[in-house]
Amino acid sequence: MSQCMSEKRPPIIIDMTPEGEFRDPPAPPAPRGFEGLLSRLGGVAILVALSAGGLLLAALAVLAIGVLLPIVLAAGAIGAITIWWRLRKARARGESAIIITQFDRRER
Repeated sequence: MSQCMSEKRPPIIIDMTPEGEFRDPPAPPAPRGFEGLLSRLGGVAILVALSAGGLLLAALAVLAIGVLLPIVLAAGAIGAITIWWRLRKARARGESAIIITQFDRRER
């Protein structure tokens, strides 16, 4: 029973400074050769994919604006023509034309 609990895992070393603070473990070595090339290539591929996704979202936003803008303009024109027509008819009958822009919700 004097052996470690696991033969496959190295023992845990807790490295402390004399002040009682823990030291960070050393950084693993950077990949070299073909693995280094693949890691750089993977990073560039992720960057290209994120950029393409951003451009795709921007294109969808422009498409949505292009589809919705004529609808908004047509609805606004119909509303403006309707108000103009009602004001014209009211003036022809000699009525005063009052346009209410806010409702007063206070109780009377």
